[in-house]
Amino acid sequence: MKRFLDNNIGRFRLIAFLEGISLIILVFIGMPFKYYVDAPVLVEVVGPIHGGLFLLYVILALQIGIEQEWKFFKKTWLVLLASFIPFGTFYIDYKILKPLHIA
Repeated sequence: MKRFLDNNIGRFRLIAFLEGISLIILVFIGMPFKYYVDAPVLVEVVGPIHGGLFLLYVILALQIGIEQEWKFFKKTWLVLLASFIPFGTFYIDYKILKPLHIA
């Protein structure tokens, strides 16, 4: 766990994981409970947490993009777009962030 907190890429990987988990909980568990079971409590709890993690994700993605000198419309845009797609942050972590963190 300490290796994820040592540098910006590690912190970004951790936030990306948490943001991805919160999106999955919100979309696949919270929303069906809200609309089919009429129990919006999960959305009311997880929604603001996901919002905060999303903002951290965007800020760190832009910061890492600047530090790594990524072309905006090649990597940075793809990393930002992944936060809107369930399981997208896990793909970005595997394809882009993990190789940067290991190197």
